[in-house]
Amino acid sequence: MTACFDELCPMQKRSRYSKGFFLLLAASLFIGCEQEPVDISRLIGRADAHTEEATDVEILYSDSAQLKVRTTGPVMLRHVERNEGQQEFPDGVKIEFFGPDQQLESILTAKYGLRQETQGLSVVRDSVVWISTKGERLETEELFWDEYKSRIYTKRFVTITRPEEIIYGYGFEANQDLSWSRILATTGRIKVKQLNVD
Repeated sequence: MTACFDELCPMQKRSRYSKGFFLLLAASLFIGCEQEPVDISRLIGRADAHTEEATDVEILYSDSAQLKVRTTGPVMLRHVERNEGQQEFPDGVKIEFFGPDQQLESILTAKYGLRQETQGLSVVRDSVVWISTKGERLETEELFWDEYKSRIYTKRFVTITRPEEIIYGYGFEANQDLSWSRILATTGRIKVKQLNVD
């Protein structure tokens, strides 16, 4: 067995070069991937193959070239899964309804909205307010709108304010322009007196 003191033996040289190569490779991978987990987590948080995002949205719905509904919101997320599209308004929504003469009839606002496209069903939640041009005002925490039946309804507590009265109750249904409505369980009614100012 020969020993090499002054120079490295061929086997030792090869072993030393292999170790150096692997150390260099590991260092380059470490440096190259140091920020990668943070970037990937950001991408995973933002990217969703089934969701499209739009800002400052305005959607117009018409029938026979007549404007029927205008929906606006600061952010809209459109979810597409299993042939069922959903339009979500996480930062609030405003829906304006127009009559046959394209005059504004009522306005619905809420802090959250979700519309199921194929079913034509929308739900709005949190600080829901529906105001008609006839001076009626509906306030509740959740309200459903059936586009195909032109009907709105809820099972939650509601407050309806009219020019001459305020009505409280649970459960409500009405047609889209609020020309017909009813409260399912009335809990109180206040007659409003008008003051004569001469």
